[in-house]
Amino acid sequence: MLTTRTRDTVDEIVARTQVASRAPSLVAAVVRGGAIAHLSSAGTNPTPSPDHQYRLGSITKTLTAAVVLGLRDDGRLDLDDPVTAHLPTVDLPGVRLRHLLGHASGLQREPEGAWWERNPGVSLDELLARVTPAKLAFGPYQRYHYSNLAYGLLGAVIERVTGTPWWDTLAARVLTPLGMTRTTYHPTEPYARGYVIHPWDGTLREEPREDARAMAPAGQLWSIVDDMARFIAALTGHHPAVLSPATVDEMARPVVLADPESWTQGYGLGLQLWRSGERVYLGHTGSMPGYLAVVIVHRRSATGVVAFANTYTLPGTGIGRTGMAILDAVLDGEPAPAPRAWQPAAEPAPADVQPLLGVWWWMGRQHTARWEPDGTLVIAAPADEWRFTREGPDRWRGLTGEQAGEILTVLRDPDGAVAGLDIATFIFRRDPMAD
Repeated sequence: MLTTRTRDTVDEIVARTQVASRAPSLVAAVVRGGAIAHLSSAGTNPTPSPDHQYRLGSITKTLTAAVVLGLRDDGRLDLDDPVTAHLPTVDLPGVRLRHLLGHASGLQREPEGAWWERNPGVSLDELLARVTPAKLAFGPYQRYHYSNLAYGLLGAVIERVTGTPWWDTLAARVLTPLGMTRTTYHPTEPYARGYVIHPWDGTLREEPREDARAMAPAGQLWSIVDDMARFIAALTGHHPAVLSPATVDEMARPVVLADPESWTQGYGLGLQLWRSGERVYLGHTGSMPGYLAVVIVHRRSATGVVAFANTYTLPGTGIGRTGMAILDAVLDGEPAPAPRAWQPAAEPAPADVQPLLGVWWWMGRQHTARWEPDGTLVIAAPADEWRFTREGPDRWRGLTGEQAGEILTVLRDPDGAVAGLDIATFIFRRDPMAD
């Protein structure tokens, strides 16, 4: 639960945004610890309920990316595979799956033909036939360039690798295991109709709800706040069998910066990244004619926001900024969860570990080694903490901080006593003035 003050602040953001943007309806949910902590809504067209579906738009891309990463984890593809390895008829020199996932392929934004979001979709064969080298506006990794077409191609790769349609694979690997029963390919009642609002008289024009077909992996899906709360829970480590924390780490690693001048926005593998002060959020925005959506997450606090509107624009705010404002308000206004109480160890460190504990010095800087019950050796540095796991006799592997991946070797004197610690060629001694 949130405090009354924070709930009131969230409600005010939602109400003011709905009025200022003239959105027919707006609904937002705050997710903490894997569950909805507060639901807020405004508007009457329709009066939103937790079970009303809205269109996800490009949040669909994050789900598509999760499938691709899952297939990689299963060894069925590699992110550095050329696109042609899975789509032989598509000639995109130098473009790899990783480039498509991170909008770093240089592909133009849209497929050929009529605007795909507002017209009946084309078959997969027809989409692929229209992809030629002429669709490359830039070379891979030259710059960030958002591409809906890239995710149409990733959907095609999923179908070629699995032998089943993109939607069936997504449902089997992500939606069903997470219990996202109201996330569907086509809208199912009750669902909010999507509108464009006339700028002068405020009347509504209902937008068509087309089947994107081959471009569906870029923006087709419909969902409800509860289902997207389940997906936020997966992004914050609550469903490791579906989306492991290591995979989310990889998805959240910046591939390109969207604004290299200010470093406030970037893109990972299927995830948008935003900086808000000293915090970094991840998630995705979405739009389709008549709909806007956002999922935005702060992983460290396991807090997220999902918001839907049935309009094509939120003038002056935008759905992404609205989600960020709500998340900022929650994290600024709520006390941090109390840490778990410290518990004494049930038994002392192993005999061969005890000589490694205590104070060590390197270049006049003090470091302190301690043992944790989970079997890790922790070395507290002046401004960091390094954790190591045992790999063999006198050999440890770094897990965190600047020593992640590095080797700690125990040095011994001729009598076999511990004489020092060699961490990536830096020698730590008991004497602060030793060489």
